[in-house]
Amino acid sequence: MKNILFISVLIIFVSSIYSQQNWTHFVRTSGHELKKTNIDKIIKDAKESFLFGIEVDNDIPGRYESFINPEDKLETIRLMSDEAHRSNNYSFVYIAGLECITANANKLNNTFFREHSDWVQKDINNRPAIFGGRDAFWIEEGDEDVWISPYAKKWRKVYMKIVRQIAKTNIDGIYVDVPYWMTHFNGWENTWASFDDYTVQAFKEKTGLDARNDFSLGDFSNPNFRKWVDFRIETITKFMEEIDKNIKEENPNCVSIAEIYPGIGEEAVRVGADVYELYNVVDVITHEFDGSGGNAASKNPIDWFDRMIEMYTFRAFAEGKASWMLSYSWNEKNKIAPQEPMKNLMLSNIIAGTNCWDAKGYVMSSSNDFETRKIIYKWIANNENIFYKQRNSIKPVGVYFSPKTRNFFTNEFISSYKGMMHLLLQAHIEFQIVTPRTLDKFKGGILILPDVKCLSEKEIVFLKSYVKEGKSLIITGETGSCDISGSKIDKNPIFELLGIYNPNVEKISVGKLNYMYFPQCPGKLYMNLCNKEFNEAAWKGSDDNYSIRKFRENFINELSEKFGYESYVIIKASPFLSTQIAIVENKPHIFIANFKGLKSDEIGRQIPEKNVYIKFINMNKGNIYYLPYLGEKIELKKQIKNDGLSCVIPLIEKGGVVWVE
Repeated sequence: MKNILFISVLIIFVSSIYSQQNWTHFVRTSGHELKKTNIDKIIKDAKESFLFGIEVDNDIPGRYESFINPEDKLETIRLMSDEAHRSNNYSFVYIAGLECITANANKLNNTFFREHSDWVQKDINNRPAIFGGRDAFWIEEGDEDVWISPYAKKWRKVYMKIVRQIAKTNIDGIYVDVPYWMTHFNGWENTWASFDDYTVQAFKEKTGLDARNDFSLGDFSNPNFRKWVDFRIETITKFMEEIDKNIKEENPNCVSIAEIYPGIGEEAVRVGADVYELYNVVDVITHEFDGSGGNAASKNPIDWFDRMIEMYTFRAFAEGKASWMLSYSWNEKNKIAPQEPMKNLMLSNIIAGTNCWDAKGYVMSSSNDFETRKIIYKWIANNENIFYKQRNSIKPVGVYFSPKTRNFFTNEFISSYKGMMHLLLQAHIEFQIVTPRTLDKFKGGILILPDVKCLSEKEIVFLKSYVKEGKSLIITGETGSCDISGSKIDKNPIFELLGIYNPNVEKISVGKLNYMYFPQCPGKLYMNLCNKEFNEAAWKGSDDNYSIRKFRENFINELSEKFGYESYVIIKASPFLSTQIAIVENKPHIFIANFKGLKSDEIGRQIPEKNVYIKFINMNKGNIYYLPYLGEKIELKKQIKNDGLSCVIPLIEKGGVVWVE
């Protein structure tokens, strides 16, 4: 009864801080070029392949001719919106963020750049961000492609007017593609653009600094450069916030959607589109994200776990908003057939609670195999509540994601953070990713800070209160060594709080306060071991004779011995299964993805996992069900004892979900 009461209170609490779910949480989509003549064909495709939420590509501000004269495209969007609603569906329209293409520019006198060269982004050497047909696959020969400064006020005024006009068509969403500083084309990766006059002036007004002369590019030891990093991220965030504001003022039911490709690492800092910040100002983010290892056909088991970790991180950033995955399963260069990679990709999506976007090759539309899409999307439609209703934690171990530490100390932090997540996922420990926005809501009894160098005064106050309540901290490396601006501080407040006086010599464990300090981060160490051993062990189907097993078991034993940690759910399975424990609609669930045996461009079918043991502690009634991926729900044989309710899943092929009713 005590556990049931705890879960009920938790659900009420979480529901109060998250917004209500809407259609965006249940999307299964693919892209379509939109013309007046093909609207019926788009609706037919949606019905036949079980799409929900229809993407249409009818870019107004990203094409110079319609930027000047948008009326014809606006009318087409109105017609599309009406037809989608008549078919009990929703639609959203693609527009470019800071990019504009002039078609056939080589044959025209009036192009975007020729008429508005001052609006275009520039590098530190005054080189304008203007490109042609060989610079990106979506730019045709003879076209002019420019990337625009968000501080070009006249352009921005026209852009926001177009956004309002689109919202007025009654379309259900406006999808803004890659609102980036130009650092992602060949030769521009290290420019830290833009240094156009408008942007340089805006930075001067905000900080008093000259962006062209007051720091060296890429020098994170320089506080002025770190201010430039913060400024660039804040600029893109405010640009998207203004788009959302204009949408809502014209049509409160129209949602703002940002498409970005950076994951949680250095790309976010470089392009300035930080998923953590953007989730706070838009309704949905579409992640054009494959993760490690390339597309689904090219991934090895460790790559799949990396992808799961980043998707779980996206879901933590979202705080109840939807996360769409524009990821790629297969292309013609792959040696294996597309069907299994498609299934594996969408398995990983739904197990992480993210939405699926089927695409052919590396474009947004079509499919590598329509029949496979139909099978998967129909099955998801029949089981969507299980995967997309709000997931709430029960008794998690928290792992802290620090955006500021990632911004200024990317490599050190990300390797520690991901390593800790690999440890918990592969040991089947319930986890919760905690961020600065959710820190004061975290109710778990153990919080891990993996080399979190940058801490604000607010974060420090919380951590002091947290440990004084008798809860437990695990800290590693130089956690707490810098302030929120990335500057080194004389006295580490976390070390002072915990009484750590000689951090470089020995591992210090539980003292008067409940904490463990590791000078060398276990996450980094485990990540290094995984990079050497995990794939080979997964291909063999066992890690019995590998260092990763002993390391993982020792770490989990320390949690138990030092902190008395006990999970609410016990899972006995190989580390090649990724698991998430959560409450969904008042029922404990376990979401399982199997990556055992998958091999890059050679093997797309998993080695089945046999006889997985699961025990729900302190539950003494209920029936246990298992829904295998792309299969039908079955009831599992249960055992009831005083200390809990248990079952065995005889066979897990690709994955599935277990729950108690």
